Amino acid sequence: MMTIRPATDSDLPTICGIYSHARRQMALAGNPKQWGNDKPSLETIREDIRKKQSYVICIHGHLCGVFALIIGTDATYQVIEDGAWLNDKPYGTLHRIAGNGQVHGIFAAVSSFCESKLETDGIQNIRIDTHEDNRIMQHLLVEYGYTKCGRIYVEDHTPRIAYQKEFSV
Repeated sequence: MMTIRPATDSDLPTICGIYSHARRQMALAGNPKQWGNDKPSLETIREDIRKKQSYVICIHGHLCGVFALIIGTDATYQVIEDGAWLNDKPYGTLHRIAGNGQVHGIFAAVSSFCESKLETDGIQNIRIDTHEDNRIMQHLLVEYGYTKCGRIYVEDHTPRIAYQKEFSV
């Protein structure tokens, strides 16, 4: 059974290993540019943990995945091109999701966890973005009810496909 808990500093080596594996898998799947060889950075991972917005997915106590859930306005989502957000209501943003490659169903567990956590705070929306070469994530987003909304640009000014899911509280 998968469990999800906040990440801690002691999880850092395993988290870094999961992200390293994810970068290799993304490159093999035709998506070498989204995270390159160094994203997310160690500084970003540490900051996610410090801000208590980093979570780990565990099976029988062993870490098998990681993600960040950020509640509040995301600066990179302020401008959207070639479309529009579903609404302007408060939202959470799902970032930096990755698995160790040994466990299936991570996205389903993360999506369900995020929706429940956001509902607790009265938030009915979740946003996420992905690189145009990340066909696997695009497929998962559509499969789990996310709507493609347009294009946004991340910090390094590269484009991403933006998605949003509205759910009821």
